[in-house]
Amino acid sequence: DDTGNRLRFQLELEFVQCLANPNYLNFLAQRGYFKDKAFVNYLKYLLYWKEPEYAKYLKYPQCLHMLELLQYEHFRKELVNAQCAKFIDEQQILHWQHYSRKRMRLQQALAEQQQQNNTSVK
Repeated sequence: DDTGNRLRFQLELEFVQCLANPNYLNFLAQRGYFKDKAFVNYLKYLLYWKEPEYAKYLKYPQCLHMLELLQYEHFRKELVNAQCAKFIDEQQILHWQHYSRKRMRLQQALAEQQQQNNTSVK
C-alpha cells in the first residue's frame, strides 16, 4: 500500500544517509553488523539509491560513496578500528573545505566575468 511504501522509502532514505557518517559506520562495525550476511545483503540491495530517480532525494551524497565502499569486505573489516573512522571523517572535512573554497573562487570568477560583460555591452 502507499503508506507502507512511503514509510519504507523514508526509512531507507534516512538509513542510507546515515552511512555518510564514519562514526556511525564504526558503531555498526563494532557491534558486528558487517559480519551478518543478511545485513551485508541489505547493503547490496540499497545500491538502488545510486539511480538518479532516488539519488535526487539525498541531502548527503557522500553516503553513496560509503555505500559503494561497504560492498567490500576489507573496508567493512577496517571500520572496526576507530582510527579508520577518524581518518575518513577528517578526509571528508578536508574535501568539504576544499570544495567550498573552490566553489567560492568559481563564483567570484563568474561574477567578475558577468561584470566585465555588462561594462563592455554599455
